[in-house]
Amino acid sequence: MAERSAQLAELIDCLSGLVQHPELTGNAVITGIGLDSRLVQAGYIFVALSGGTSDGHQFIPQAVRNGAAAVVGSQKLDFPMRVPYVQVSDSRLALAQLSAAFYGFPGRKMKVVGVTGTDGKTTTTNLIYSILRAAGARAGMISTVHAVIGEETIDTGFHVTTPDAPVVQEMLARMAASGTTHVVLEATSHGLDQKRVACCEFDVAVITNITHEHLDYHGTYENYFASKATLIRELARTVEKQGGNARLAVFNRDDISFPLIEKLLTEHDLASIQHTDYGMDDQSDFRATNIVTTADGLTFTICHQHNEWAVTSRLVGQYNVSNILAAFSAAVAGLGIAPQDALQGIGAMQSVAGRMEKVDLGQDFSAIVDFAHTPNALKVALQAARQMTKGRVIAIFGSAGLRDRAKRRMMAEVAVQLADVSIFTAEDPRTEKLEDILAEMKKAAIGQGGVEGETFMCVPDRGEAICRAVNMAVKNDLIMACGKGHEQSMCFGEIEYAWDDRTALRAALAERLGIAGEKMPYLPTQP
Repeated sequence: MAERSAQLAELIDCLSGLVQHPELTGNAVITGIGLDSRLVQAGYIFVALSGGTSDGHQFIPQAVRNGAAAVVGSQKLDFPMRVPYVQVSDSRLALAQLSAAFYGFPGRKMKVVGVTGTDGKTTTTNLIYSILRAAGARAGMISTVHAVIGEETIDTGFHVTTPDAPVVQEMLARMAASGTTHVVLEATSHGLDQKRVACCEFDVAVITNITHEHLDYHGTYENYFASKATLIRELARTVEKQGGNARLAVFNRDDISFPLIEKLLTEHDLASIQHTDYGMDDQSDFRATNIVTTADGLTFTICHQHNEWAVTSRLVGQYNVSNILAAFSAAVAGLGIAPQDALQGIGAMQSVAGRMEKVDLGQDFSAIVDFAHTPNALKVALQAARQMTKGRVIAIFGSAGLRDRAKRRMMAEVAVQLADVSIFTAEDPRTEKLEDILAEMKKAAIGQGGVEGETFMCVPDRGEAICRAVNMAVKNDLIMACGKGHEQSMCFGEIEYAWDDRTALRAALAERLGIAGEKMPYLPTQP
């Protein structure tokens, strides 16, 4: 993509009502936007962000030494500046607005679909993208697994959330420049709360569900819901586009968040928002009936008003019915895609990396890797696993350190109830003691009637845990490694170790089968 530049004064003019104390001298040419002082180059605007583990205002001098032509922040400075400093009321929103302006407001040039939710958002994002491709649209996608820009696929699967605003806007600009007409953007709760996807100019907002997750960050379910609901509020802020604006919210009638979303949409400032819902509930606008699940996929019927459409999908697990309904509703009701094109796109999609991904080296039992890392996701994954085998279900998973502690108990309880054998192991313990995390899970399992050594066990090393599951499996069993999915690393202390559950599973299977195969990745817990 060609190098960009913009006039400082023009960018500052785009900070809608945020500027408190501008001190502009001259009109510098801006060549980039940075939020990490170490990466700032000559001609950049440095945006100082507060919150988290550090305060960006402390690094303003370093950014200026590195060549920053201007600085934006939310605090009044007590030291002199030799470059323009613009004080704003919200530096995160300012970062998004500056980024969108610097890249020419690319979201205004395309139809943009946002997808959020606790579970299912990556699969739903990929389904909508597949539908758009089947309909002949020039589509792009940004998910937490990968981004697609034109014919280029960019891996984003390294412990990521939604990218920061400058990266999002740069990707959107590259899409617009390549002739992309439609974009599907996966938005996490952190990304929404930190305004990383503000100014993306959404036309359709999809919320798959809002269940228990990230309460370590958000504090309460109400705060978590509010962050997710930001995506709906963004619809009202979208500018008028050529061809009109759908401003359509799509949400799950079966989910516990449904009454809250209905109430939200009665607010005065959301009067312009259209909405539709989907689910198995008889009152759903887009309803699924005649559901048949097998180890090879799904068939069901979508009912809408007086119309019915037969769906065939290679995605496994009944929970994917909801993801398919979400994608179909957004495409047909929000983007005007023909139902037959939507069905073709659904049928064309095989799988998403790390989502119910099968690993087969010729063994006589099933081996699957899935990203399930929340209580609800683990529940539906294990329910799907139960439908896919006549043998035992053996689950391997952990619970992350420095994250929502309540999940440890909840996930252990779910597994003891739904799996035949649960193996608790490491999953990004970070700076917490792994033995303390496993002790909490063990206590919860025993509280639900679990018997250590029979229905559950604690194996700290994840590689050993996967080997244990592989070696205990017999014909027709199903083993499932949950929680990591597509991710490419695991964090111990402050160090990221290269790790991929799929590689580990292939290594364990090769060893059991006595065939040449990959080496088990190293973790510091290896015995």
